[in-house]
Amino acid sequence: MSKWIALALLLMTTLSVTAATKDAGTTTIKEVQPVGSTSKKHKHQRYDLSFTSPAGTDYTCRTPDKTEINATDIVVGTHITYEVKGNKGKVKTSAGKQYNCTVVRAASSSSASQ
Repeated sequence: MSKWIALALLLMTTLSVTAATKDAGTTTIKEVQPVGSTSKKHKHQRYDLSFTSPAGTDYTCRTPDKTEINATDIVVGTHITYEVKGNKGKVKTSAGKQYNCTVVRAASSSSASQ
């Protein structure tokens, strides 16, 4: 019986480690699009940031409405440093500004071009 419990714990540990893989590196912003609109409840404009990792994954990462971002802070074509772990992301511009975001889409670069 204890062998089964040990096997189950090993399996759960392995699954949790592979489920939260981390992707980080430097890349270029491909697209920045505004999302939704502002209101009294949602005071700041949200943006979808699109970039491709060197490993070949296309990410779309959405900024929260609680963070104020100027449209000129993240310029298409500029280099960023990114970190993605699960559906949580961080983007840091070459100017040193860092933004948290939520990954709303991830796709293989080869499947996105088809």
